[in-house]
Amino acid sequence: MKTTRLPIALAIAALPFALHAQENTLAPVVVTAPQMSDPLVVVTDPKAPQVPVPANDGASFLKNIPGFNVIRKAGTDGDPVLRGLAGSRLNVLLDGAEFHGGCGMRMDPPTAYVFPEVYDKVTVIKGPQTVRYGNGNLAGVVLFDREAKPFVESGLRGVVSTMAGSWGRLDGMGDVTWGTPDYYVRGNATYSDSDDYKDGDGNKVHSAFNRKSVNAMGGWTPDQNTRLELSAVRSEAEAAYADRTMDGVVFDREGWGVRFEKKRISEILRKVEAQYNYDYIDHVMNNYSLRTRTGNYMWNNPDRETQGLRASADLGLSAAAVLTVGVDRQENEHTLRTYSGATLVSVESRPRIRDLSATTTGVFGELTYALADQQRVIGGLRSDRYDAKRYNSATGAFMAGADENLAGGFVRYENDFSAAATAYLGIGRGQRAMDHWEATTYNGLMATRQLDPETNNQVDAGLLWHQGDLSGSLSAYYSKIDDYVLTHSHLASTGIGPCPTGTPMLGMGATATYNCAFNVDATRYGLEADAAWRFADNWTMRGSYAYVHADNDSMGVPLAQTPPQELRMGLDYGAGPLTVGSLLRMVGRQDRVHVGYGNIVGQDLGASAGFATLALYSSYRITKATQLSGGIDNVFDRTYAEHISRAGANVSGYNPPTTRVNEPGRFLWVKLNLALN
Repeated sequence: MKTTRLPIALAIAALPFALHAQENTLAPVVVTAPQMSDPLVVVTDPKAPQVPVPANDGASFLKNIPGFNVIRKAGTDGDPVLRGLAGSRLNVLLDGAEFHGGCGMRMDPPTAYVFPEVYDKVTVIKGPQTVRYGNGNLAGVVLFDREAKPFVESGLRGVVSTMAGSWGRLDGMGDVTWGTPDYYVRGNATYSDSDDYKDGDGNKVHSAFNRKSVNAMGGWTPDQNTRLELSAVRSEAEAAYADRTMDGVVFDREGWGVRFEKKRISEILRKVEAQYNYDYIDHVMNNYSLRTRTGNYMWNNPDRETQGLRASADLGLSAAAVLTVGVDRQENEHTLRTYSGATLVSVESRPRIRDLSATTTGVFGELTYALADQQRVIGGLRSDRYDAKRYNSATGAFMAGADENLAGGFVRYENDFSAAATAYLGIGRGQRAMDHWEATTYNGLMATRQLDPETNNQVDAGLLWHQGDLSGSLSAYYSKIDDYVLTHSHLASTGIGPCPTGTPMLGMGATATYNCAFNVDATRYGLEADAAWRFADNWTMRGSYAYVHADNDSMGVPLAQTPPQELRMGLDYGAGPLTVGSLLRMVGRQDRVHVGYGNIVGQDLGASAGFATLALYSSYRITKATQLSGGIDNVFDRTYAEHISRAGANVSGYNPPTTRVNEPGRFLWVKLNLALN
């Protein structure tokens, strides 16, 4: 498939100037491609029906947002990619707390522990255009948040939903809050289960999963300006994987947190916030519980303990200026125990051995200044101290340490040309040190060498409009990344290759590999656009487009793991309680590749073909509190794979592996939402 970039972008950009608008709502009943609501900000409702239907995890949910891709591994727990950047370049926060997974090969990215429907809103901030949410957001920030809406009088409110679909897919969610003006208690639970899916050729893919979670929170609100909240979470899961020799049989998360907020303290001190969070991740993978074992018994049991602290204050410096200042700290300790042998031994029989500990402490300030009624400048500065120590995963002996002083910041100008249109121009800098995977799996932290911090200098510019029958946005960016961390893997039988001298070999025999990482300079640019146009009574057309171009300047090749361009076109009809619609997703071919190179979440496998898929959906509001929706994804049962994907692996009892893990074939689904108010 070939898609011409410039005409599409210009056509979407020209829409607001070509049409006369009238007042009405363009909000979709079924979400197909969420629109940008503020400069570089996308906010979406995780409880609303989504098309295509995501798996019950954070990455799959994000895939519908323009600019996002997901690396397919199986039925769930893919890795999110924003504008071609992944891993620790994209910060993910749950209720203000950041945490990470445990698997050295990214079987459990942080989004694997996200159950989207328990949250009230999901916010994406694209680019290095904020300093509030921790270190390292070179690609952006994703915020999964639950909101504490005040109770004017005693009462109960909540949401219950259930979904059923092809391949035995069954989801359930309940979220209930009871409260008074002084107290509230909230509890929610989720369940999601699926058998192996089939691709468009009818071939079964090793991809079954089971996921469940329970959350509880309670708060004290003695007045409208004060909130003290305690929360706790417990989740469990297991998932089969089509891209590797083991499956995830334990994905356990336990966590708790405390949060305090006080508003309207004085004319200057407008708000203070403080929170502490503790998270523990316990993950087990093996080659015998969810598949037929071949060869030795193998298991791997990493875990991670994360503690986070954050405090901030909003200061009203004048009627036109608000300054947010704060401090945050995150401590991580990662341990590992592994086994391979002819007889099975229990996981608990082996000791845990620490392989990395890391601490990041940061201070930040972010200012919003109104130049005039329709003009403002937003800017911020951030400074972080990073300290890490790597240990031998077999003996626990100290291997090497790293410490870095990191700096970031941004400034953005916004101009409201009218009540309907806003233009913006921003310059940002984000800097991050190597993460756990780059330091250990890819040997970026050794006694003889270590990776330099990555620095992204980026310009973002764009336009948003919203007037009556028409809304949309156009955003473009240009980025220079110094010391981009590039990963590489190859079979050890071919020699050490481009990996630095002293890189240890992973594994034994014919499958042994060398994994390494090194710094290169990169240039990236791209654009995203979205639009919605109500062109007739009851009829709305929607569209989005995303494109990124990236070069590895140091090696004179394309930057690996760059997604192809993508266009979505939707049409929906709404009359009273009924909505019906369609979504056509078109993805271009990608031949700008660097085979064997990439990042911590995946490496280029070769060029890929373009494809197009069609989804149909319908929604009916039975009562004010009850909504029934359903649809068909991949209507024509196409066999295809995303360019950004893991390679297929040999799994006993399944077809020979494909170059990439194929996407699901035709999927039928129905969902019921019930509001309890």
